[in-house]
Amino acid sequence: MEKKRPQLNSDELQLVRWWLGGLLALISVATVLYLEVDAWVLMGLATVAITAVLVRPSLPARVPPLAHKLAFPFIVVIFAWDLYATAEVLPAMIRLDLLLLLYRGVSYRKKRDDLQIILLGLFLVMIAGVLTVSLAFAIQILVFTAGTLAFLFVITLAEAAEGGAVPAAGRAPAWTGLSGGRVVRRLRETTDWRVAALGGGLFGGVVAVSALLFMIIPRFQLENSFFLDRFMTKKSLTGFSDTIRLGDLVDIQEDNTVALRVDVSDAALVPTVPYWRMLALDEYQDGTFRTSRRLRNEMVIGAQMRPFLQGVLARPADAPAYWTFYFEAGISRYLPLAGPFGLLRFREPQWVQQQNVLYLIALRNEPVTMTAYRVEGMSTDGFLPDRMFGARLRNARRALAPGATGREERDEPGTTSVGYPLTTLQLPPRAGDQEALRQAVATVTGGAHLDAAEFAARASRWLREQHAYALRVTPPGGHGDPVVAWLTSDQPGHCELFTAAFTLLARTAGFPTRAVTGFKGGDWNAYENYFMVRNSHAHAWCEVYDGGAGWFRVDPTAGAAAVSARGQGPAGAGAASQRADRSWTARIDAIRILWYRRIVSFDQRTQLALMESFKETVGHLNAAVHDVLEGALSSLRRWLRGPWDLRRVLGWGAGAAGAVAAVAGWRRFGRAWWWRTGGVRRGDGPDPVRREAGRWLRKLGEGRTSKAEGPRPKVEDPGVRADLQRLRYGRRETWPAPPAVFRRVRRALRAERRAVSRR
Repeated sequence: MEKKRPQLNSDELQLVRWWLGGLLALISVATVLYLEVDAWVLMGLATVAITAVLVRPSLPARVPPLAHKLAFPFIVVIFAWDLYATAEVLPAMIRLDLLLLLYRGVSYRKKRDDLQIILLGLFLVMIAGVLTVSLAFAIQILVFTAGTLAFLFVITLAEAAEGGAVPAAGRAPAWTGLSGGRVVRRLRETTDWRVAALGGGLFGGVVAVSALLFMIIPRFQLENSFFLDRFMTKKSLTGFSDTIRLGDLVDIQEDNTVALRVDVSDAALVPTVPYWRMLALDEYQDGTFRTSRRLRNEMVIGAQMRPFLQGVLARPADAPAYWTFYFEAGISRYLPLAGPFGLLRFREPQWVQQQNVLYLIALRNEPVTMTAYRVEGMSTDGFLPDRMFGARLRNARRALAPGATGREERDEPGTTSVGYPLTTLQLPPRAGDQEALRQAVATVTGGAHLDAAEFAARASRWLREQHAYALRVTPPGGHGDPVVAWLTSDQPGHCELFTAAFTLLARTAGFPTRAVTGFKGGDWNAYENYFMVRNSHAHAWCEVYDGGAGWFRVDPTAGAAAVSARGQGPAGAGAASQRADRSWTARIDAIRILWYRRIVSFDQRTQLALMESFKETVGHLNAAVHDVLEGALSSLRRWLRGPWDLRRVLGWGAGAAGAVAAVAGWRRFGRAWWWRTGGVRRGDGPDPVRREAGRWLRKLGEGRTSKAEGPRPKVEDPGVRADLQRLRYGRRETWPAPPAVFRRVRRALRAERRAVSRR
């Protein structure tokens, strides 16, 4: 009889089941790598423990039975304590899931326990998908899905073979003693690679269909986090909050990870050195800048759920330029911008706070996922229009003048703020510090009366001449203001010291000034043409009021351009190419921006654009195919009209004979070759001679008919049928010569057909 393909026995199936369950648990635990939850200790413990029991499946038998009884109460106590200590529901649930995966991954399992591993892992993967938009999630969900399907398949086979019995605690099952290498070889021998390839193709087809459905299903305005972000908080980096102390930005600059990606629709608008403005800090005290309470309260009052924000600039009549920002989580709730804008659109409605006085945009809560938004009509020249500030400042000064009532003045329409203008002139309270600042201003101005722009240029140049740049510095000690102490010394400093010193100098000279934090510059990704702004690009600079029209940017730090006034600053694709990054890191990051562009930011507008592009592509393809077919038909007509000489006839005759020979060779030898390449080894599986004999026996089957062929021919020679049956079912030593038998049956069939045709 024909031998069947070898199969795994029950013990081997159980070991493969154990391996797949452990690998699925490890895949699920890996979500901590990009979920940014404080669970690194648990992830490391689970990874080490599960890997150990995968290598040595007999290890769980050494755990005492009492540990299994106490495991569940212990996990419940740990979860309750975690929830009480952190007051964060979702991170505590994630750590609980890791504990359960750890326990299930290192203990012998029944079928329900294996299903629990799938559900626990699915919870982690889905949470990661909801709370992040990482490219790693897309890869992980594919691997997890494929692993789950294989795991369920092996569970079904193992249950059918053994019934899923689990040994008593303290006893190792028999399959733990199997050699892993031998099981791997057996698995390779028993695998039909054609079936495996078919399964992989079907899985790839499902992924392709899912991608197609993703593109054609209508878009709905749903929050991608489904309110889960409310159960999880994330702390901003210290230098990007509304309070900044000396050295806060230095800590951020030592991190080289990408914080922001900016996609520009028109490279001609790219400035040579872009400034990505996030926070304006008007209040100063003892080396610390912060946003004043009045301005913070204005932002809180103005918080609303909005899909877009209207800016102060008029939108251009023609097609505006688009700046698409992809802002990573964990940086700040304040959104970076290059300047005033016409319109800002979010990927989905957001709780957002807008401060028009300082040109600040902030989310109400710290984002736990990447935030995408698109800005239209944005200015990058470093100038912020503000014609009302001068009136507010005059009102504030009159309110504090001798003989004033002390009440807030309202002489000029729309001017109601007294506190804010005064904070932009705030100085250290000590008389000694103020005297040192006045002497420094006298040195800068030389006693001349300067406007704001000229003073900014001279003061910046003077600071650079007095101090070099250094990332790590120790300000001089003493009882006075630390910034004034550094200003009067010759020590090097970082951007925060330069910014703070210039702010105090400009305020002493009578120019309202505020500090600004954000990012400066960025690396232009040469593969996908966008800005990669890293945490190492964190920077601080100043904004000075020009006396009537608005605020202009001043960067006093050594190595920076002194003043970026309105309308100044080269821009264009050439400016971006000067910072082009063609490293492998940039190549990998380009994959992330493709993920953001094509998947994360795939909204209704992108969907319609894709459909239009698809329609145009189909039209061009249709025209190209039509041209190709028309050209082929023309060539065929010319060829048919050509002279049919002897050489041409012989050539085509030889080609036709070769095609007939190829078909005959496949029918004679091709099927046997196909079965040999299908994984048949060591004589196992279908034999080509037996298959050929079976095919002839089916042709000679009496009493069966085919609608296509009519009644099958009946061969009267019983010896032919007996020889075919021996070839099909008999032992090899009883076989007659197969070629002779097949020739006899072919001759018998031809003779029978001729007899039928004569009748």
